[in-house]
This record gives sequence, structure tokens and C-alpha cells, in this order.
Amino acid sequence: MMNSSLRRSHGFTLIEFIVVIIIIVVLAGLFLVRIPLYQERAEKAAMQQVEGALQSALVMRFGALQTRGVASEKELSILATDNPVTWLQKLPPNYRGEYYDPTPRSVAPGNWMFDLKSRELIYVLNQSDNFTPGPDGNKWIRFRVRLGYEPKLGQPESGKELASTLFEPTHPYRWLD
Repeated sequence: MMNSSLRRSHGFTLIEFIVVIIIIVVLAGLFLVRIPLYQERAEKAAMQQVEGALQSALVMRFGALQTRGVASEKELSILATDNPVTWLQKLPPNYRGEYYDPTPRSVAPGNWMFDLKSRELIYVLNQSDNFTPGPDGNKWIRFRVRLGYEPKLGQPESGKELASTLFEPTHPYRWLD
């Protein structure tokens, strides 16, 4: 009788082992199904981080030109056609350069490029299961610099002056969370 009770306390039975394996497989399956969603969220966050850095660099550049006091309207309007990546102190590691009239296949997915023809910065998506593209149907997001003009203070009849700059998508897009 003592031998049989010792034998039972020495590890798992086959049924307990199978139950543990099934639990591990179910948890691994649930985790593996969620990995693409988390990868897409990480890509979206990284893209938005670069977008925010570019907006900040644009504001700083605009402010620097304004505070010098010697910047003409022409010099300020160059902000709309300049490659915004050049304003950063350090290029994003996934920036691939300037292209003339690129296609979505010009660079590998997950990278930035600048379109010399349209003067727009483009991000080509890598994970795009929850992305709704713009009117062109491509899985990329095109950004541009928009300049905001207002009437000159105290001289509304003498024209408008550059008052704001915004780094924004060229076309609205949807990227679900």
C-alpha cells in the first residue's frame, strides 16, 4: 500500500499533462492571433512619431525664419516645397531618399520617401490590415506642408502674410486602432 501512494506523488498523470499542454496551446494561439494587430499599432505609432517630429521641425524652422526679420515671403513659401526630412537633425532610419513620381513599390514597405514631382513626403505602409487608403487606393500616406495666410495686422488692404504652417496628410485616411 505504501508503494502505490509513493508512485502517485511522483509527477503528472497523463491527463494532467494533456490539460497543461492544451492550456499552453490555447494561450499561444490567442497570442499569435494578436501579433499582427500589435505590429500594426507599433508601426502606426512609429509613423506618427516621425510625423510629430516633422511638425515640430516645421514650426521651429518657421519661427527661426520669422525671428530673423529678414525672411521674405518667397523664403517663407519655400517651406511648402522643401523636403521636410532635411529639417531634422537626424534622418529617420527608415527614410529612403528622394524619388521623382514614385510608385508604392519604389521603396520597401515601412519606409519614407520624398516625391520630387508633387513635393510630398510619403510613408509606405508595411502592416495595413486595418488601413483604409485614400482616393488613389494605394497603401501609403502622403504628407505636405500647408501654409496658412491671414490679413496683415493693421493693413488688411495690403494683402496677406504667412501666419501658420502645418504638416498634414494630403488626403484623409483611416487607420483603425
